[in-house]
Amino acid sequence: MGEPPPPPPPPKVYYDGCPGCAMDRKKESRKGVPYKELLFVGITTFASALPITSLFPFLYFMIRDLHVAKREEDIGFYAGFLGASYMIGRGLASVFWGIIADRIGRKPVIAFSVFSVIVFNTLFGLSVKYWMAITTRFLLGALNGFLAPVKAYSIEVCRPEQQALGISIVSTAWGMGVIIGPAIGGYLAQPVKQYPHLFHEKSVFGRFPYLLPCLFISFFATLVFISCAWLPETLHKHKDLERTVEMVEGSTAQESTEPPKKSLLRNWPLMSSIITYCVFSLHDTAYVEIFSLWTVSNRKYGGLSFSSKDVGQVLTVAGASLLVYQLFAYRWVDKTFGPIQSTRISSALSIPIIAAYPFMTHLSGIRLGLPLYIAAMLKSVFAITRVTGTSLLQNNAVPQEQRGAANGIATTAMSLSKAFAPAGAGIIFSWAQKRQHAAFFPGDQMVFLMLNLTELIGLILTFKPFLAVPQQYK
Repeated sequence: MGEPPPPPPPPKVYYDGCPGCAMDRKKESRKGVPYKELLFVGITTFASALPITSLFPFLYFMIRDLHVAKREEDIGFYAGFLGASYMIGRGLASVFWGIIADRIGRKPVIAFSVFSVIVFNTLFGLSVKYWMAITTRFLLGALNGFLAPVKAYSIEVCRPEQQALGISIVSTAWGMGVIIGPAIGGYLAQPVKQYPHLFHEKSVFGRFPYLLPCLFISFFATLVFISCAWLPETLHKHKDLERTVEMVEGSTAQESTEPPKKSLLRNWPLMSSIITYCVFSLHDTAYVEIFSLWTVSNRKYGGLSFSSKDVGQVLTVAGASLLVYQLFAYRWVDKTFGPIQSTRISSALSIPIIAAYPFMTHLSGIRLGLPLYIAAMLKSVFAITRVTGTSLLQNNAVPQEQRGAANGIATTAMSLSKAFAPAGAGIIFSWAQKRQHAAFFPGDQMVFLMLNLTELIGLILTFKPFLAVPQQYK
């Protein structure tokens, strides 16, 4: 006789008034992609990412106008610490906001984070002293506890087979914000100088030349904040959930065969992917700041003597190429190579691009514009490929119930690495400008050499024994 068929799975229990149960019921009845929820994830992530790098095209000029640097060569030093203040604040507060999101819900933390963008990004544009600029950027980072909750949220609104899509939406929108932010800063900073027929010197934008890009981003964040009213919560809010479910399903602690959860800090597939992710994040943040400082610095110091508008134009094209890549090419890349190989290939191809930058200072006109635009576009594409690949490795290294905590750890580690990046990049850039006639990698060649060394370290970390691959990718 054949064995009797296994008993049917126990019915799922949903609680009235619980937003998490309402979302689970909605996912159960919906077979397609949650376009509405993922659209909200995308626009909120984009709004939260915009102010992070929007200051880089005008950072050089802002430090100069704040009169904190005694010499032009010292501007990069002060710019580095101002650029790092946001990430220091976020690194110190990310774990706190992750705990709050697990206690009171994803929606309040996401809404408050967007509100903090509105307030402190505007105040940053009104800064007339270096200490005020540092303080507002620090508070903007500390009160914007957005990234860990939204990663958890993007998974919780998706069915299991759609969770990779949810994570890729966050990575794509974040990458778009980091690229488009500098473009906004470049086009809208110093409007009296760039658009004298539209803005008068005695207007508020004449007194605060860096307010307009901040207001533009804050206005967009205001629209996103209003839309948070229609954001569905995903956190379960009912008492004794685990005990009640066990009773309903007829199971006991003695009968459970589920293995104990592995400590996240001892989960080497997770921690190794986070370490790799942090190295690449450090590199990408340093690259954005160095690229902006290098392009606007004087040619006698190895730069390109660009205006902030010129930098914004380059970054706008890079951002547009990133959008096209994500919409039409990334799925093929991921399907063909997978997250590990695509990360390695994109990292390796970034090295010759970075090495070519310092030699572009000898070019001009179309001979400069064409290679510069192509290099910026390719670098953006390679960067987002690495970020998405390592994020997928992180989230597949843990079970679903541990992803929120895992993302919190990753956000804290990434924020601290990104906090070090602008300060370190600013110091190295300032030092390099003082050694234009050195025999060994003179001037900005040393800056781009350091960027390439960081990229090389990240590439090495994607191989064994440094990277432990999650089971499904073996």
